[in-house]
Amino acid sequence: MTETPARHPMLGVAVLTLNEAQRIEACLRSAAFADQIVVIDSGSTDDTRERAERLGAVVHVHGDWRGFAVQRTRALEHLHTDYVFFLDADEEISPALRAEIERAVSSDEDAVWRVWWDEVAFGRALTRMKPRGGIQRLFRRATLERFEGVVHEAPVLRQAVPVRDFRARLLHHSRPTVYGSLRKLAQYVQLGATKRSAQGKKGGVWRGLVMGGLVFLRVYIFQRAFLCGGPGFLYSQFIALETFFRYAALRYDAPQADDLARR
Repeated sequence: MTETPARHPMLGVAVLTLNEAQRIEACLRSAAFADQIVVIDSGSTDDTRERAERLGAVVHVHGDWRGFAVQRTRALEHLHTDYVFFLDADEEISPALRAEIERAVSSDEDAVWRVWWDEVAFGRALTRMKPRGGIQRLFRRATLERFEGVVHEAPVLRQAVPVRDFRARLLHHSRPTVYGSLRKLAQYVQLGATKRSAQGKKGGVWRGLVMGGLVFLRVYIFQRAFLCGGPGFLYSQFIALETFFRYAALRYDAPQADDLARR
């Protein structure tokens, strides 16, 4: 009697996109080892979708933007694998991280795995900075119910499971240009202001100056961005500016925050 071969757990990768034509190919090539790749597109006007499909991804368009959490939850509806890894369009899975992900999936363990970032900004890898992240990215599909939150969304699990850390890091091309960083700044300022407004928090210029200054010191000095030259300074400055303008928008743009965040 012939034995039935053991079934190996399958991995799906989910990516959210909106006009990511310049970065989507490198992102998806790094995830080509997955059994299924799903792209949830928010209505790109460039050729993001076509490029993703050429690389074997299944693309679903959901243009009614209701936040990152809703888009990630929608991705779950299209996945048919045992595990899911959430990958952003400006990220790449390194060979070392790929090996760790494959081992985690092969283990068939019901757990959550966190990743840390190596930032790449303004043409330079900021490898002398302390790694950022600690973001939960790999889940057993049956355990992950949904995501909640406007920005920096959080997973909701059906049961408590162990949390593991990957040692290898995820490459995060967070700020390729100054111009692109300014555009990203406006988006995240409004999303962050909307989230804090819902929590009943207060804004203002002086509060923004204090908090922005503290954030700059934390990133530039304590996270060692000063060791990364001009790109390290620019990276720290943009993080601080995002904090400052978030508090300013919370105070002065409150009536329009929800509408702006949906754009």
